[in-house]
Amino acid sequence: MKKIAIIGSTGSIGTQTLDVVRANQDIKVVAISAGSNVELLIEQAKEFKPDIVGIWSEDKACLLREALSNFDIRIVSGMEGLIEIARHKDSDILVTAIVGMIGIRPTIEAIKAGKDIALANKETLVTAGHIIMPLAKEMGVKILPVDSEHSAIFQCIHGETDNKISRLLITASGGPFRGKDREYLTRVTVEDALKHPNWAMGRKITIDSATLVNKGLEVIEAKWLFDIEPEDIEVVVQPQSIIHSMVEFEDGSIKAQLGTPDMKLPIQYALYYPKRRYLAGDRLDFKALSGIIIDTPDKETFKGLDFAYNAIKTGGSMPTVFNAANEKAVALFLDKKISFLQIYDIIKACMDAHTLIENPDLEEILSTEAWVYDYVDRYMLG
Repeated sequence: MKKIAIIGSTGSIGTQTLDVVRANQDIKVVAISAGSNVELLIEQAKEFKPDIVGIWSEDKACLLREALSNFDIRIVSGMEGLIEIARHKDSDILVTAIVGMIGIRPTIEAIKAGKDIALANKETLVTAGHIIMPLAKEMGVKILPVDSEHSAIFQCIHGETDNKISRLLITASGGPFRGKDREYLTRVTVEDALKHPNWAMGRKITIDSATLVNKGLEVIEAKWLFDIEPEDIEVVVQPQSIIHSMVEFEDGSIKAQLGTPDMKLPIQYALYYPKRRYLAGDRLDFKALSGIIIDTPDKETFKGLDFAYNAIKTGGSMPTVFNAANEKAVALFLDKKISFLQIYDIIKACMDAHTLIENPDLEEILSTEAWVYDYVDRYMLG
């Protein structure tokens, strides 16, 4: 029986992880947490009966205690609660389905406690990859990617330990605005940006897909996951989301992982690695490959990708600035306080204004995030 803990159980990845649990009889959920969706969290707790349930707000934790008073479940809150869930003594693996830099500290604590990590939280490696990967190696812990693109690469390199990689080819759908110019983007609304053509995802990552910032974050994450230099990571546009990513080896051979756009596949692969299990759902119709499109991203219009390459090549605290500025800007856009293109303006302004920290520790990473948020507030007032 595999025992798992999930931080972010009510979000897109968290709920699909629980779908995988429902479809299998040998996974026990020992701990779950959510940011604010207390109603769904209560439903999940009643169904899966974990040992610990956490939520960020202590006020909502009180609601949980009342609703779950007839269950033998410990209720926790805040960062201390997340860390307790991450370090749960009985769990084998922590699924980091939480969004944002809030996931860094619990991930570090889980690694220190010897837990494998099913990683869906991009920010952990984007901002703290130089801390996470050496720590995982020291503790003998596996970092198992859940993002479809990184899972695809992970699957392609399985069994290729002694073979040199020449390039990683990370695929992008192009989002809802593929082929549009900057003049068109001046008029797009939040509702337009949330209409992803292929994937059902959370609001923040859907906007990141529309700006191509998401691909930039994935490039940075891939650098740390697979120890590949940024100049050897290429983004290609594959609008049908059939090819999930590719690996080119030094002999010129390219391996690709293909399938329908279904996040349950990478989730299940991470939970059962290196074994594969039956997964219900649509199968890829190879006749669809006759119309497959491969294109290059429009970096002039969608500036997020170049910002990411600049951030990881600069290194130090700059990826944190890139990530935090984007988080803040996307939140403002979703609240309809800025336009779509102003997301890029805010990221650039923060990166230009930042004084680089060469090798930031965890506290410096978190203080850099705070600086970015403060700078954006002052930038907006200006």
